[in-house]
Amino acid sequence: MIDLYSWPTPNGLKISIFLEEAGLEHRVHPINIGNGDQFTPEFLAIAPNNRIPAIVDRDPADGGEPISVFESGAILTYLADKTGRFLPRDARGRAEVMQWLFWQMGGLGPMAGQNHHFNIYAPEKIPYAQERYVKETARLYGVLDKRLADREFVAGDYSIADMAIYPWIVPHENQQQRLEDFPHLKRWFETVAARPAVVRAYETKESLYPKPEPLSDEQKAKLFGLKQ
Repeated sequence: MIDLYSWPTPNGLKISIFLEEAGLEHRVHPINIGNGDQFTPEFLAIAPNNRIPAIVDRDPADGGEPISVFESGAILTYLADKTGRFLPRDARGRAEVMQWLFWQMGGLGPMAGQNHHFNIYAPEKIPYAQERYVKETARLYGVLDKRLADREFVAGDYSIADMAIYPWIVPHENQQQRLEDFPHLKRWFETVAARPAVVRAYETKESLYPKPEPLSDEQKAKLFGLKQ
């Protein structure tokens, strides 16, 4: 049994996709980041960086005490190793997947996240920041589009790299990106979106998490680390 502590953000949805793809038994514990649930002592005990997602594996491979893991890329790698799925075992294949997983963790996620922040949530509009992050998001989309020009998935077979990247492309309109400008990415996006496990993960988002409401100023302060 996997306990998933999460919220339906791109980083949270990565893990839901893996759990659905692998058919792993799991329970979802919503962590309402607008209400500050990420700062509770119980959550900090398993996620000291006060960010979702985090998991607790109640049945680890070594048969010992439960294992907790935070950081979405680390969770994906842990689950892939646990199940022997979606991450090649050979050195070359593993390196191929891991570099694209890290590309998402270090590039696409942070840049698209800042894009969201300055274009949607920031209390004042800063044109320089808006333009910088929209352009950098577009550059990263271009890198991904080129990568997908001659292959079905990002790193060979469908893998944790695809699972990590896909939820960050879902809100492309909020990032001021047009998928029509990136035809190979668009083809890949539609292929991943049609996978039954991905469909289930997004259905779970609708059924298990409260419907989001506009954030109050106090909630924004908690969400963006201005108030704990």
